Amino acid sequence: MSQSGLQSVQKRPFLSIFIGLLAVSLGYLLLWPVPFDPIAGPERQPNPAGTGVFAKNNELAKAQLIDSGHGPEGIAFDGEGRLYTGLHNGDVVRLRLERGFELIGNTGGRPLGLNFDAQGQLIIADAIAGLIAMAPDGTVTTLATDFEGKRMIFVDDLAIASDGKIYFSDASQRHAYGSDIIEVFERRPSGRLMVYDPRDKSLAVLLDDLYFANGVALSQAEDFVLVNETFEHRIMRYWLDGPKAGTADVFIDNLPGYIDNITEGPNGSFWLAVVSARADELDALVPAPFMRKVVWRILQLTGGSPAQQHSYAVKLDANGKPLVSLEDDSGHIYMMTSVLERDAKLYLGSLTNHAIGVLPAP
Repeated sequence: MSQSGLQSVQKRPFLSIFIGLLAVSLGYLLLWPVPFDPIAGPERQPNPAGTGVFAKNNELAKAQLIDSGHGPEGIAFDGEGRLYTGLHNGDVVRLRLERGFELIGNTGGRPLGLNFDAQGQLIIADAIAGLIAMAPDGTVTTLATDFEGKRMIFVDDLAIASDGKIYFSDASQRHAYGSDIIEVFERRPSGRLMVYDPRDKSLAVLLDDLYFANGVALSQAEDFVLVNETFEHRIMRYWLDGPKAGTADVFIDNLPGYIDNITEGPNGSFWLAVVSARADELDALVPAPFMRKVVWRILQLTGGSPAQQHSYAVKLDANGKPLVSLEDDSGHIYMMTSVLERDAKLYLGSLTNHAIGVLPAP
């Protein structure tokens, strides 16, 4: 055999291997099963980040950090002004001045939104355990876990009205806590705004088909309740009283990130926590469900994530107009899930950080 013929034979196996690897790679990217069934959505509006009220700053990076334990998502104060939060392992803890946090109890799940009722019970939206109440001694009472015979798999946040009614979000009926990133790629709305009345233990749905129902807050006059749609970058308003009672409208939309909890602020205002900045690449793929499958496969292969270490605290007036935007992309405050104003200070919770941030309210 001539030398050129030998070289030709030697090259063919390498070419075959290359073609085989290429075929496998394309097969994975185009055909590998994904755990969701995506649908197309409308084109996104331009991201307002960096413009107007959302002009770039790093004000949140000035926050003092108070060690709390892993994942202090929600924050609440009791009647004595003591701070409470819930952690990733189910613990509910209370801050002791100069002595750190002490354990109050454990929910057996993942406590997210927190608020105290008029009787001094800590009402907890627990992603796994449902809507529950915790007494001062740590005893847990279950309020609601099921609706119409079906388990609520992602109870998320809550607000309590003066008449005792508890308005809360059931983030998704499709994907449980820990799998919520799938919602970004699937875009099949199944979140709900619900109300529980402790007087007769009734449970009702006020709004459904929400794009991951998250933070909940009541207006100062309690004539409407707000619920955040994390993956739609908007807040919906459900009217409780007045001529619009029983109807819903958009309070504000096209926000610069994935919105989490919302809390009542002074003078009818609200504080909104933006857990992560919008991924413009994913915004561009909203009308393209097939390409979202491809991106999902790439992220699974590389271990990447669309979540960024870039959070915002946004103050809204009673009509939904943005007044203030504070942000941090340095990693000091990250995955920020709640902003609570008290005594001229902002208290900042986080899904994954090990501390609560504190800084003067603007």
